Order: sequence, then C-alpha cells, then structure tokens
Amino acid sequence: MRERWLALVDKTLKGADFDKRLVTRTADGEALQPLYPPAEAANPAVRLRRAREPGRPWDVRVRTRTPDPAQASRELLADLEGGAASVLVAIDPAGEAGVAVASANDLRRALKGVLLDLAPVGLDAGVLGPQAADWLGELAAPIPDAPLAFHMDPISAFALAGSSPGPIESHLVSAATVGARLAERFPRASLMLASGRVAHEAGGSEGQELGVAAAAALAYARALERAGLPLEQAFSRQVLGLSADADSFVVIAKMRAARAIWARLTAACGVTGTPAVIEARSSARMLARVDPWVNMLRLTAAGFGAAAGGADAVVLDAFTDAIGRPTAFARRQARNTQLVLMEEAHLGRVDDPAGGSGVVEALTDSLARAGWAFLQAIEAQGGLLRALESGSVAAEVGRARSARQAEYARRKAGLIGVSEFPNLSEAPVAVDDADPGAFARPSPPRVPPGPSPACTPLTPVRWAQPFEALRERGLAAGARAYLALLGPAAEHAARAGFARNLLAVGGVRTTEGEAGAWDGAPLAVLCGSDERYAAEAAQAARRLKGAGATEVWLAGRPGELEPALQEGGVDRFIYAGMDVTAALDAAVGADL
Repeated sequence: MRERWLALVDKTLKGADFDKRLVTRTADGEALQPLYPPAEAANPAVRLRRAREPGRPWDVRVRTRTPDPAQASRELLADLEGGAASVLVAIDPAGEAGVAVASANDLRRALKGVLLDLAPVGLDAGVLGPQAADWLGELAAPIPDAPLAFHMDPISAFALAGSSPGPIESHLVSAATVGARLAERFPRASLMLASGRVAHEAGGSEGQELGVAAAAALAYARALERAGLPLEQAFSRQVLGLSADADSFVVIAKMRAARAIWARLTAACGVTGTPAVIEARSSARMLARVDPWVNMLRLTAAGFGAAAGGADAVVLDAFTDAIGRPTAFARRQARNTQLVLMEEAHLGRVDDPAGGSGVVEALTDSLARAGWAFLQAIEAQGGLLRALESGSVAAEVGRARSARQAEYARRKAGLIGVSEFPNLSEAPVAVDDADPGAFARPSPPRVPPGPSPACTPLTPVRWAQPFEALRERGLAAGARAYLALLGPAAEHAARAGFARNLLAVGGVRTTEGEAGAWDGAPLAVLCGSDERYAAEAAQAARRLKGAGATEVWLAGRPGELEPALQEGGVDRFIYAGMDVTAALDAAVGADL
C-alpha cells in the first residue's frame, strides 16, 4: 500500500525531492513524515495519571496578575462562579508582574471569598516562593485538607532573572525546608513546580523544555529528600510545568512525552506508582500584539493540545496578554474557551484520545528521547544549577531560538495577522489600565548570606516582536509603495497580491496602477509574469527611477534575468522564502 502511495506522490512531485517538499522537522531536528501507519501499540507510561473528578477531566485553572489585591479577589471569584475549578495567583510586591502581595494579610485580601477547601489555590511567586508558601499555609491553617499548590520554583526564577539575591543553593534549601514542613500540615498539597516553561518562553525546543523540567524535578527531589521527605513524596509532591502553544499535535505529544520521561526518571530513582501531574500553561511566545483577536484561535489550539495530551490542569491566559493585563471580557473568553473544549467538544470523554496514532506515537517517542538526552547532558554537568551557571542551557536554547526566528523571518513559519494577512486598519482592544505604583508594597527582605551567582538569563521572546516593530515604524513614518502592474490582471494579480501582503506586514501602505502612472511613492514594486519581466521590466525600472522613485523592487525570482534587471535599476527582488524582515527593514527605512 505504501509503495503504491509513494508512486502516486512521485508522479505528482514530478521529480521534486520528496524530503524537501513533504518532510518537515521539529525544533529538535526530528523528521515528520507526511504519512504514518497505525502505531503497533501506545506507550503505557503516557497513560499513568491520577484519578480525576467525575465530569472534570482536567482542572480549569485561572490566573490573576492585577496589581490590586481587592481586584484580584473579584476576578478570581467571578472566574470560579463562571466555571473555573482552581486559581493561580501571580505575586509581585511591585505590582508589575503580579498582585502586589508582600505579606499574609495582602494574600488574604487577594483570596477574600475563595474557599480554600473547595478551590485549589496555586502560587506563582518567583524568588519569594518560600515566603509566599508560608503566607498561604497561614491562611489555610484551619483547613489541613486544602488542595493547595505552593508551586515553589526557585530554579526558574534564577534562570529567568540571570541572577539570584544570595546563593541560589540557599534558595533551593529554603524552598525544600519550607516544603517539607508544609507537607506534614497539608497532606494534599503539592510543593514544587518543576517547570520547563522558562526554556520554552526563551525560544527553546520541546526537547529542551522537557529536559529542563525533568532536571528541575530531579533537583527538587534531591533537595526535598535532604530536607527529610521520603523520596516517593519528594516526587509525588511535585507538579511538572509545561507550555502549550498553537501546534496542537506537538503539544499532545509533548504532554505524553513528559509522562514517559517522568516514569523513566522516577523508576531510575527507585520510585514506582507515582504518575506525573502536569500543569500546562498557554505559551506567551506565540501571542501577538497586532490583530490580537487571532490569539483567541491560538489559545484554543493550545487548550485543545493540552487537554487531549492529558494535562491535569490547564491555564489559558487572555488573548490580550501581549498588550497588557486583561479586562473582565478577556478573562471570560479565556475561561469559556476551556469550558467549550470540556463540555461541548467533550475532549475528556476518552482517555488519551491520540494514543495509537502513528504520528502522535512517533512524535511522542522522538520528543521523549530528545528530552531525556537533554536531561542527561544537564546531569553530566552536575545538575541544572551548574548547567545554568555554565551558560550551556542558554546556549542550546539560543540555537533553537535563532533557528526558529529564521523560519519566521523567511515566513517558512507564519503568524496570521502578523507576518501573513495583516490588517492595518484594526481597532485597538481594551486592557486593564490599573497603575501598579498605586498598589506597590516593599518587597520582603530575602537575601541569604553569601555571593550572588549569575547565569545567562533565559529571556522570554515573542515570535511576533520583529514584525510588530517593523509595522510600528512603517505606520509611524507613513511608509508607502506603488505597485507597478505589468500586463493584464491574469499576469500580475498573484504577484501583486504577494507584494501587497508582504509590504503591509511592515506597515507599508500601497497604491497600484500601470508603471507609467507612478504616484510619487518612494518605493515602486514591479508585478507581472516572467514573460512580461523579460520584455518590459528593465525598461519600466529605468522609467520609474528616472521619474524619481528612490528604489524599484520586483516581485518574483529573477533567474537568468537578474543582471539585466539590476542594470535596468531593480534594487531588490522579493519572493517566497526570502528574509522578509530584511526587506521590510529597507522598505520602512528613512530613505524611503
């Protein structure tokens, strides 16, 4: 059967290279074939998960980061009443990146009305994790059965900031000590968040994200064991933190691969029967500031992948998060996206719905292998802290980031509304305009004695940023171009559409008409067929330059005509697969 299919494909490709045309590769370099046979069997390790509540196949988790604790309470209560199951409070005493909380009383205000025994409460407190955990423990003291998620994660805070106030080992010991103490008081609470998201948001590959998450889990397990917890609890009281972006198949496979890696890791440590617990959060690097409505679709795809991949808790942030803090409308959209996936699309009715799929099983296996290999490389350096301090993790993530940025620059990977099909007339969307300074609190002192280490920071990126900057420059400068159409519409329509779309990506507005009707725009772009270019393009370029056009471009590959066209005055050729950002940078330059 496959041989017959390959014969038909070869006939369709007409001699073109099969791998170049039909085989794609993941960020880790693994080949993705266009067709897979059914898998012989699903990996049983990916199905190890904890029992879920009836009717709740996963935990719909919402996050608040408004600076006002009172507003945070109102947001969380509205979300819980609207169908959310648990909450996550981002904490930042300055109010910039989270709720301005600097004490147990501040946290009490932020959680006012939230029933801690019914709605699991998680924290996202960075370097203040141990202190914030103690604040939450104080609030929940009368409720020892509260299903809390302390989410202490000092390693991610160190990797993100590139530094630590005092020795990072002291922060790790502090988190483990607090965790061991709270473990006795709250038997249902999770203590640590072993997250790979910091690698993902810095542009890392899926394998790197999985490897960092596994390395963090191992570091936290060792620290908790030294603090007095049995090794089984040191693993079972952790949550794996992963990101979910719009590539649903990859997200599904990544969630499944994480379980396979966890099963192998815990078994290697002599721990069995402790399934991974995964919290998936929507990726911030996939979001765009321009045409933000498309973010709703990206978030839906991310939620689908996380849920179908078996995440235990899913956090979908708002479609406006790349612009600012969300309004009530944006929060409602994020929450309802999950509820539709759960209650109308019924994604939770089947456990591991992608199990047995040829492509998903193959991708799960390749990601698990890539993640395990990255874990081994980290451990060979003495663990995650040493690998971060050496700069090796940042270097590997940087290589993956650069490769992916090159794909976006050449539009091998597209961003709808950003690098493809931009809308220059879009209306702005509303965001919350609360002033962080009005709620800022002095940060509690937390500087253990000793030298403060440094590492190359894993700085977050957004794939849309270069295009957004170009568009902003183009619109601010009033950049414009004239599409000089050669021949009838049948000959120029496709390339004129290509040029129009490409220039709009950089905020360049276009007019169009015959070459002889040039309207004074500093940039002119010739659009026509190859035959028309051979007959008329060089002459048209000379006329446009003579009339005063600063630059003349041509839409399409020049081939053998390139010397003659350049001699005629064509300055640049634009075509599919080129570095779009370089061309747009010239199009919105000061000389145009």
